[in-house]
Amino acid sequence: MRIITGDDIRSVCSWPMAVEALRAGHLLAPADLRDSLVENAGRKMLVRTAWIAGLASGVKAVTIYPDNPGANPPLPSVQGQVLLFDEARGDVVAVLEGVDLTAWKTAGDSALGSSCLSRPDIRTMLMVGAGSMARPLIDAHRSVRPSLERVLVWNRNQARAENLVQALADDGITAEAVTDLDAAVSRADLISSATMSTEPLIHGAALKPGAHVDLVGAYTPSMREADDAALTRGRLFVDSLATTVGHIGEVMIPLASGAITKADIQGDMHDLVQGKAGRRSDDEITVFKNGGGAHLDVMIAHAVTKAVAAR
Repeated sequence: MRIITGDDIRSVCSWPMAVEALRAGHLLAPADLRDSLVENAGRKMLVRTAWIAGLASGVKAVTIYPDNPGANPPLPSVQGQVLLFDEARGDVVAVLEGVDLTAWKTAGDSALGSSCLSRPDIRTMLMVGAGSMARPLIDAHRSVRPSLERVLVWNRNQARAENLVQALADDGITAEAVTDLDAAVSRADLISSATMSTEPLIHGAALKPGAHVDLVGAYTPSMREADDAALTRGRLFVDSLATTVGHIGEVMIPLASGAITKADIQGDMHDLVQGKAGRRSDDEITVFKNGGGAHLDVMIAHAVTKAVAAR
């Protein structure tokens, strides 16, 4: 059994590697998934399991403490570990640092969705939220869409947005902190949102033709980041029906109100990767809900473990 640290993960991972691991995993049969979520005073513990026949099985256990980034010193809001099991023998192959793996998995998932759905000539990205996932999402999206020339950043705390913009500028990326979210949405070819919001931030009326919307933040039944108009103006896709429908407010709330129906979900990541669904024209708006799932962690963990062993 290998113990794989965050440093190990960073030493072998790249965005092309992560995206390709997820793409290859979605050429296999859908995973068998089970989740458990418990809450205490706004804090959460999430345990996700997945079995991917022909690849591997695994468990990810994480805690989610929203107040941690404001601690002194700051702590990650998400902490945990991933257990990777050999699919044939059933033994534990590796224990991997969950925080680092989650970033690669989550942003890689969104980047793979963008590679299937966003226009290849997009120029402007809007990052909604400047938390721990913002930079990985920006880097992952830029890796699959090198045409991106400018990054706009909006955050409720303007100072955090400006700090992220400065970090991007230090790395030679043209970036701008914005305060008018609707105006920024109307400028963006790609909108990626990673917040803890329970009220819609992205208004469909502001979306321009041809935009791609990547919704990452919502992960509980009460959370959502885009309004009904965004989902009805755009064609809606999800990474996994099993982890979004019936689990996440982004989809559950408009389904319950009748704003959308299950038939409005145009496909999942298996459909996108296998060419069964996708963008149909340059002018249509596409919306992708990144719901996550342990199957994605297993795909990335399997690729990382192989890379570490080869090294």
